[in-house]
Amino acid sequence: MTLLLFLILLAIGLVLLVRRRSCGGAAVVVLSLAWLFFAGCGPLTGMLLGRLQAGFAPDVAQWGQRNAIILLGAGTVRSGAGAIEPSLYANGRILRAAELYRSCKATGADCKVEVSGGDAMKLRQAEADVYAITLERLGLPRTDLVLEARSMNTFQNAQFSKPLLMAYGADKVVLVSSAVHLKRAVLYFAHFGIRGEAVRGDYVTARYDWLPTSENLSFADFALHEYIGVARYHFYNAMGWNAPKIPEENVTAPTHT
Repeated sequence: MTLLLFLILLAIGLVLLVRRRSCGGAAVVVLSLAWLFFAGCGPLTGMLLGRLQAGFAPDVAQWGQRNAIILLGAGTVRSGAGAIEPSLYANGRILRAAELYRSCKATGADCKVEVSGGDAMKLRQAEADVYAITLERLGLPRTDLVLEARSMNTFQNAQFSKPLLMAYGADKVVLVSSAVHLKRAVLYFAHFGIRGEAVRGDYVTARYDWLPTSENLSFADFALHEYIGVARYHFYNAMGWNAPKIPEENVTAPTHT
């Protein structure tokens, strides 16, 4: 997305220059280069990431009596051997969910991990099923795993988690995802009356350099995807395209500001 926007702006600027609109063309070319360098060299990417990730901790402040730890999916991949495995970006979330489960159980409370994610990658195996295998290998008992294997996006993660949480009767909900994803996740879950404590499974930062790097451009893409997702949510609400908003029940105040 970041590189595409640069190429579009550059192409527009060059077309204007060819048509002898030198002032406008030069301005657009400079804008495209500024976009590439500010994002690729770190300053813009760092600002975008900082705003998204601020305020999310790697742990829970306090556990309840009946705790639901919701692990949000980050995709799956097919390995060279043909096995379906969690994607690179899912591993931090899975490990954090396992850590939180052990922390929760140490208090003597009732604790469940809900794994939320369908077959968004079209690999014929839901993310929830794939992640559950890893969680079991990490020592979590199958009886404490709740699988939500229908959702294809974050909005559906929230929508399909609602009845599972109501059936369990959770008095504490914890959302586990990448820090860059949590603001959008919290917004979507609140739409369905679920306000949980958001805990980050990973945190990324921009790398400042003199020349643009692919890493910074990728992180800028991640951040823009989240900002667009938030804007789309509000637009869809205004147009009446989202599912009806549900009043909050069993509300637990988040710790971030």
